[in-house]
Amino acid sequence: MRSKVDYLESLKKMRPNIYKFGELIHDVTTHPATRRTVTSHSRVFELADSEEYKDLFTTTSFLTNKRIMRFNSLMTTLHDIMANAEFKRTMYRLTGTCTGGLCVGWNCINTMWAVTYEMDAKLGTNYHERLKNWLLDAEDKGLVVAGALTDAKGNRAKKPCEQNNPDKNLRIVEENEEGIVVSGCKAMICGVAASEEIFVLPGAVYKADNRNYAVAFVIPRDADGLTIIEARRPSDSREYEEGFDIPETGITQSYLLFDKVFIPRERVFMAGEFEFTSRIIEYFTANYRACIGACVAGQGDVMVGAAVLMARANGLSSKIFKDKILQMILNNETTYGLGIGAMALGKRHPSSVWIADSISAHTNKVLVATLPYETKRLCQEIGGGVVETGCLPSYMDIMDPLYGGKLREYLTANEEVSGVSRAKIARLVEWLTIGAGVPGCMHGGGSPDGARLVVYGKTPLEKYAAYAKNIAGIKEDIREPENKK
Repeated sequence: MRSKVDYLESLKKMRPNIYKFGELIHDVTTHPATRRTVTSHSRVFELADSEEYKDLFTTTSFLTNKRIMRFNSLMTTLHDIMANAEFKRTMYRLTGTCTGGLCVGWNCINTMWAVTYEMDAKLGTNYHERLKNWLLDAEDKGLVVAGALTDAKGNRAKKPCEQNNPDKNLRIVEENEEGIVVSGCKAMICGVAASEEIFVLPGAVYKADNRNYAVAFVIPRDADGLTIIEARRPSDSREYEEGFDIPETGITQSYLLFDKVFIPRERVFMAGEFEFTSRIIEYFTANYRACIGACVAGQGDVMVGAAVLMARANGLSSKIFKDKILQMILNNETTYGLGIGAMALGKRHPSSVWIADSISAHTNKVLVATLPYETKRLCQEIGGGVVETGCLPSYMDIMDPLYGGKLREYLTANEEVSGVSRAKIARLVEWLTIGAGVPGCMHGGGSPDGARLVVYGKTPLEKYAAYAKNIAGIKEDIREPENKK
């Protein structure tokens, strides 16, 4: 098992290749733009041996029967994938934000475990064995692995090969006996700065004319030829400040610029087998969208707590807001529960990993793109203008020796709660509802419109129509009218 110190030391030793605001970040563990996401991820190592969390944060390896970090594991049972959801909800409760390096890469591992099994069975390749060998090493080291699917894409109306720049989507530009060379961009990838490796999957379903875009592999985060740009977040104006204006936790999102990056063959798990890209998207989205309901539920739990604290700090009983708080709770349990239901309706793949039910999982994604925003609105409504308008003096002003005492007095509402504590709660609510604490509810894990298409496409409408005909006693054929031109 790995300690927090070991994890931090590993990050410190990596080649600097991350930039923000034009500055090269030499140490992600201390730089203000990245240290908060590292802090968030490090908590899993800090608590992995504790009585409260060890059974959730660690598990027994399916491959070796040894104790490993859960986020490196194969999910082979319903209990395993339910633990994925509980893991996510718990990490949000501990950090208030996304820990993408403990999430997406984990799902990539399980997705490719199933897909490489299918590819080897049909094509006679040895991708599955390669993945197994890499995974044994990842388990042994307790690696934090980000996952990267989303491409820059370019013109959405055109295929990757039709773009004015073929690198708008990540592609193979060269292949030889030693491995492959890739160029292109993966965009808006969570947790990269806190990760040691990056698991890359194709971001869409491809056909033969785009076979070079059908590529899956894993690389060190500091691989030669890879440049990482940290995206701007809503809290950037506070990232470089101290004090309670921003929590000690956070998330980063990155653009990954691949410029002829070499991938050794033993780390390549798909290289042109375009006909299996549909399987990758199917398995990945089913599991990810089942589990993402736990992410927003976990942060929703923190928002419920923050709303209760804010009401009390304002001098009001939280019971006054019972109906609003109850609705927040119901929103959290809806996305969490539907995700668990999608898992329960799933089944075990022949490779042994568990795959959630696609229709229920994608339905959950649609709810994840709606309900959390209502939860955030209610949290702001309960908190009042001090949290929603952002009209709160800075930490430096509140603590200023000249006038800070007066500010602290005027920020006090409930005489039993200090003005500083009220300011801390207000800043937390602001961060959770309109700042960098906001997870990608709308498009994180894919767009809700894409999820709607899957739900509609997989729902057997003709079978449902037959049920209705049978109950109504209708014998005639009722067909869909032809479209009028």
